[in-house]
Amino acid sequence: MLSHEPIEWPDEVEVLVDRLEGESAGRTLSREERALMDVYETVPLLEGEDGLHGFWQSGVNHQRVINSFELIGATTLVDPLKASQWCETRPEDRHDYSETEEEYLSTIEEELFEGMDELVDVVLVFIEEELG
Repeated sequence: MLSHEPIEWPDEVEVLVDRLEGESAGRTLSREERALMDVYETVPLLEGEDGLHGFWQSGVNHQRVINSFELIGATTLVDPLKASQWCETRPEDRHDYSETEEEYLSTIEEELFEGMDELVDVVLVFIEEELG
């Protein structure tokens, strides 16, 4: 799997996420707030050792997360997420992929990581326009 620099969220995002986590116990988050939380919580999964395979093998609500990336404006990440959906039906261990499957997934992940380079900026714009 390819690697890239892990996303470091600016303080503005960290503070907002902490606040929303605290508030979520007492109220239902808005769709925009939930989208931000979905993206924030999914990034470590995508950056993990199993990348997109790990995302599809996890228990997250995949469609909601994809919709959240789309809602915040991270459309360059939506296509790789959708293109890798076949991982959901694959063996639990990524090392069981055929060489062809692994090469294909690596290509998709390369596209994903290129899009993730822009994610912090996209999130900051979304916060300013939708939650600010």
